[in-house]
Amino acid sequence: MQTAFAKYLGVLAAGSALAFSAPAFAQTTSEDAAGHDHSGEHAHDHDHDHAHDEDVHSGYFDDDQIEARSLADWEGDWQSVYPLLQEGTLDAVMAHKADHGDMTEDEYKAYYEIGYETDVERITIDGNTVTFYSDGVPLQGRYEDDGYEVLTYEKGNRGVRYIFEKSEGDADAPAFIQFSDHAIAPEDAGHYHLYWGDDRATLLEEVTNWPTYYPAEMSGDEVAEEMLAH
Repeated sequence: MQTAFAKYLGVLAAGSALAFSAPAFAQTTSEDAAGHDHSGEHAHDHDHDHAHDEDVHSGYFDDDQIEARSLADWEGDWQSVYPLLQEGTLDAVMAHKADHGDMTEDEYKAYYEIGYETDVERITIDGNTVTFYSDGVPLQGRYEDDGYEVLTYEKGNRGVRYIFEKSEGDADAPAFIQFSDHAIAPEDAGHYHLYWGDDRATLLEEVTNWPTYYPAEMSGDEVAEEMLAH
């Protein structure tokens, strides 16, 4: 069941904190696996490594393959894809999914409407500082590594949530943020799903909403093309 993702951020009064509520979150889907750079490899190694990476990004890996990661993997300026879904920019992506999946285009759009929903349209990550923007209003926290958790999904595949805990910052900034980008070792993220809230354990159990972020420099059409490529 969908729960309310987030109450709106707003300026309460001069000098007061921004209001920020915890969203409902979910395990990630394997449909949005990030791309890989295999340039310079021999053909055989390319095919072998590509298959290996696809297995990992689809959630099939051994525990000993998992490595710690830092916030540097997600550093940058990121845009939510939720507005792109709402304005129709991702309609071709939904149609493509319908052509190759087991739901109609409208059903996929409804599914991603729940999955992508957020009022945080932009996130910037610089060092260990994470800034959330809702209607252009910033809310900021500094976050430290809090390890990772391995989740097993219903169909048998798995995912790794990389977790960071707030060490300082705005009072209403979430206590925990959890990243999933289908990778299990250090690499620069092409996109990611971000989960946040104030209860670490409860956050891991959420299963309906997975706000998704792509580089802010990408146009809507470029985001759609990237999704279609994967």
